[in-house]
Amino acid sequence: MSRALRAALRLGAWAARGRPGRRHLSEAAEGGGADGGGSGSREAVERLVREHPVVVFMKGSPAQPLCGFSNAVVQILRLHGVEDYRAHDVLQDPALRQGIKNYSNWPTIPQVYLNGEFVGGCDILLQMHQNGDLVEELKKLGIRSALLDTEKDQEKK
Repeated sequence: MSRALRAALRLGAWAARGRPGRRHLSEAAEGGGADGGGSGSREAVERLVREHPVVVFMKGSPAQPLCGFSNAVVQILRLHGVEDYRAHDVLQDPALRQGIKNYSNWPTIPQVYLNGEFVGGCDILLQMHQNGDLVEELKKLGIRSALLDTEKDQEKK
């Protein structure tokens, strides 16, 4: 093992134990900053979840998803013609990444919210897409799934 690698491992172990006067990332995410308004605070996450009828917390952006599960969520929404939604890249903000997991009590990313309510991750959204529940949930939000138009086109042929 190289000297640089050993030093990096020691530094990593030291950082993991925490340093006096510094809060751990999880503590910062739960409590936000001194005023409780940090990007990972419950209040900040609540604002983001409620800012739009469709909100996705993902790795990367809809234009450039950085994980297969985030990409699948984007593709499912695209199939349904949902283009107007808010996406938050949790890789850009570690406090938000932990904060959203704490908020939903769900350990993985992506996370999808419809009308302020947690729906689930990629697996749940895929299941809803496959069994038709997503069409119904979107209808409740006033969003007509593009798949309904596709079905009508198929019937005409």
